[in-house]
Amino acid sequence: MEKIKNYSSSSAKDVFSYLLMIAMLYTGIISTIALLFQYINVQFPDYVNFYYGGAVKVIRMSMSALLIGWPVFILVSWLICKDLKLDAQKGNIWIRRWMLHLTIFIAAITIIVDLITLVNSFLGGELTIRFGLKVLAILIVAALVFAYELWDLRRDTSIKTKLPIISAIASSVIMLGIIIAGFFIVGSPATQRDIRMDGQRVSDLQTIQYRLINDWQAKGDIPEAISDLEDPIYGFIEPMDPETNESYSYTRIGRTEFELCATFEHASLPDNYLAGGYYDQYPVMYDNTMEYWNHDAGLVCFHRIIDTNLYPIEKVK
Repeated sequence: MEKIKNYSSSSAKDVFSYLLMIAMLYTGIISTIALLFQYINVQFPDYVNFYYGGAVKVIRMSMSALLIGWPVFILVSWLICKDLKLDAQKGNIWIRRWMLHLTIFIAAITIIVDLITLVNSFLGGELTIRFGLKVLAILIVAALVFAYELWDLRRDTSIKTKLPIISAIASSVIMLGIIIAGFFIVGSPATQRDIRMDGQRVSDLQTIQYRLINDWQAKGDIPEAISDLEDPIYGFIEPMDPETNESYSYTRIGRTEFELCATFEHASLPDNYLAGGYYDQYPVMYDNTMEYWNHDAGLVCFHRIIDTNLYPIEKVK
């Protein structure tokens, strides 16, 4: 009589395969939800509590995780399905059943908590479009995972089915669409590089402006050229454009008046977007109003008049 194989225990290969598959599945789910959340934040921003630069970082990281993690998940899932086709009894190994039960449990808890949060916010009168879309995103993702994993747990692995292949193709198309949407929202890698270059230009102009104010307070005047501000003891060296490596344009108009110019690749975002930390700037009084560093694309000049009351000349003791 042929000896029946015992699959109550799992081989090292089985444990590794299922752990890797579940890890990549969770990575894909978390990254998908994170992307959807940030897309919603960008399209329906809460100007009181919204940091565009932070949203862009989360989008980039989540897109990277999906681009790498989801193909790995699909590949490992395919290898596991291949093993099940060769030996249907592997459908009963403990690692498979434990991982499926765990995922179903997490998905069920997520759906319950999501619905509780929705009802609680509705009763409290705090339901907004942004909040509703986030709740809907979690609900759809969790429900899809719950339904598929429950089917996978209950199915007879000895019966051939095309649902895993169909699910893999459909989910991959959806993930690809979500990733492509990210490029329309945050721009291409080249666009992101240009934005970082513009951010560095703003930072350089801020540094020059800060040194000009220091010079005014120390000497009662500002220099004719940026190079006159260089000080090995203070540690200041004239900043250069990060892309062209050329000096920024500086014009001394008077003892308290000057102009700084730089060429930008893109227009800055509105103040309420707080783009990438752009607007953590040193304000300077100009005609008694706050002047910041908003700019259009191309050559932009920032006209400044130092408020002598705000920045008085330091008295030498």
